[in-house]
Amino acid sequence: MLDLAEPLSSWYAQGRAFAVATVVAVQGSAPRQPGAAMAVDADGTVLGSVSGGCVESAVFELCQEALESGRCFAERFGYSDQDAFAVGLTCGGQIDVFVQPVLPGRRPELGQALAGAASPDGVALARVVAGPDSLLGEAVMIRADGTWTAGVSDPALAATLRSGAQAFLANGSTGTLEVGAWREGPCEPVTLLVEASTPPPRLLVFGATDLAAAVVRVGAYLGYRVTVCDARPVFATRARFPEAAEVVVDWPHRYLDTQELDPRTAVCVLTHDRKFELPLLQRALRLPLAFVGALGSRRSHEERLALLREAGVTDAELGRLHSPIGLDLGGRTPEETALSIAAEIVAHRHGASGLPLAGTDGPIHRVGRSTTAVRPAASERVPSTA
Repeated sequence: MLDLAEPLSSWYAQGRAFAVATVVAVQGSAPRQPGAAMAVDADGTVLGSVSGGCVESAVFELCQEALESGRCFAERFGYSDQDAFAVGLTCGGQIDVFVQPVLPGRRPELGQALAGAASPDGVALARVVAGPDSLLGEAVMIRADGTWTAGVSDPALAATLRSGAQAFLANGSTGTLEVGAWREGPCEPVTLLVEASTPPPRLLVFGATDLAAAVVRVGAYLGYRVTVCDARPVFATRARFPEAAEVVVDWPHRYLDTQELDPRTAVCVLTHDRKFELPLLQRALRLPLAFVGALGSRRSHEERLALLREAGVTDAELGRLHSPIGLDLGGRTPEETALSIAAEIVAHRHGASGLPLAGTDGPIHRVGRSTTAVRPAASERVPSTA
């Protein structure tokens, strides 16, 4: 649901009735991961996607059914060997989808979660997607500061949802959590879907060059909050980098020292100048960052390694440096080179090889490092009051 937070928050504020289908679990090769969502309002307007196209019509009908009945549904879609035209995933995978209606004046915790997903600190939303019929769709929204809103009738279940939401929010991940004994005495187990919406990851680009401008564009397109930093004010200007979230005039290493960075941050060093890149890399390679890459030829890379070793950077730290930066795409223009840099960042983020898919085996769509692996929900549709 939080996958479509911005437009759905607007729908909720307008008092529009809509239903949201959210991917709960994935097995095998599937186009989208848990948390991917598709929404349909009472007029039939559609937002988002759960499968990239192959089961969208069936999910559309489920959303309409949920709106008409006011009930939640769980549905599994998979490939059918017997009937190639059956509703299913032609890629051979399997997805579990949870459909929930959101009606005007009901579920304020969902409205608050949708609005809060755009906040700088992010939120997490935990919902019951499998278990007793009467509990399906009950939810808790929690903010980074610990405050929360619940739409849950049972205090013990509210505490369980809150605990699950906190854990996933801390990791910025989305997935399911199975809970057996969630209160004292006999109780049916429940499965929670927890979606975390966190601020976008940062991409720090050092060196205000033409290549940097192309990297900024592709980084912003991929959803990064991009910063350009250069010590030369004549080059580091807003006019040259309109897509950047910020343009900073400062020495790169000094700017890095002022930042609170998380393990999702990527750093691209494009300065071509030793006085800028060496002190910067000494610091960056000792920080728990997602990616640190530096531009240069193979010869300049070897010289850079030697100078960094002389400065006390260890071999283990140097092993984290991606240089020469980028995948081998053969590109020559700034845009082509930026594409190769972005491709390496994405491949590293998901633990992928960067090789052509035609020359590899195994699943094409994998559970990325930023996504918590999940267990499939119930295989049959289960109706319940939302």
